[in-house]
Amino acid sequence: MDPNSNEVVREFPHLFRVYKDGRIERLLGTETTPPGTDPLTSVQSKDVTINPQTGLSLRLYLPPTAASSSTKLPLLIYIHGGAFCVCSPSNPAYHHHLNFIAAETNVVVASVDYRLAPEHPLPTAFDDSWEAVKWTTSHAAGNGPEPWLNNHADLGVVFIAGDSAGANIAHNMAMRGTAEGFGDLKLQGLVLLHPYFGNENKDELVAYLYPGYTGPDNTIIHAPQDPNLSGLGCPKVLVFISEKDFLRERGRNFYEALKKSGWKGVVDIVEFEGEDHVFHLFDPTKEKAKALVKQFVSFMKQIENDLRP
Repeated sequence: MDPNSNEVVREFPHLFRVYKDGRIERLLGTETTPPGTDPLTSVQSKDVTINPQTGLSLRLYLPPTAASSSTKLPLLIYIHGGAFCVCSPSNPAYHHHLNFIAAETNVVVASVDYRLAPEHPLPTAFDDSWEAVKWTTSHAAGNGPEPWLNNHADLGVVFIAGDSAGANIAHNMAMRGTAEGFGDLKLQGLVLLHPYFGNENKDELVAYLYPGYTGPDNTIIHAPQDPNLSGLGCPKVLVFISEKDFLRERGRNFYEALKKSGWKGVVDIVEFEGEDHVFHLFDPTKEKAKALVKQFVSFMKQIENDLRP
């Protein structure tokens, strides 16, 4: 065995280490929980492979009312955070969060399991997520490959949401759909929870994970700088930020940039005092976490009510 195999050649604290032999050790988000029927909400979940060649998959969530509903339910496409390099839909925090969201909003949820950097450098996560969005669109006429989506998801009422780096990806999915077309999918709302966007500086972690990253002129990472922001093809956006979050100002900057861009939609921002980054995932039992989820749910329900005759 190479005596140098355990030599660390690069480390990003709390995220991952890269060893000289090429191994990558993740330091966060490695816990997993299987799909199934949630005992608290009765939401059913299962993992579905989209692309066997790459391993791209979704974790789908079906609320208990789906079987008896006379109409199809809205679809929420959720994109997890983790700095583009850690976590997955099977992480217990995400799994429990989306069980609750599916039950409270009465929506079908598709949680995207994109490939992680640095093994799969950016923009792989963006391309995987777009492939997942397009895959869901194939179910609009009820003849796609996944019965849960064929039978229960209304592709005319679709939300995209994400937290942290996942919020960045979610925004980019909305922008890419605007540019390339969503097909029969109708995006009605975008929810960005504690979003990661670049600021005026080049981001060291992103530079490592994204070989083509050039700095603030890269509008995938630095969305507030995007000259096409006014064309965002989504009528309503909700941004959550927290007072103690190191990304607080970046979320607020995005909110201000979208408002000032000439975009014709409605954007709201909600700030939680005294809270840190994605606090609702770390402790969903606290009152402010419940308040955040309540506003997330209310946002989607209000849009759905406005669309229903």
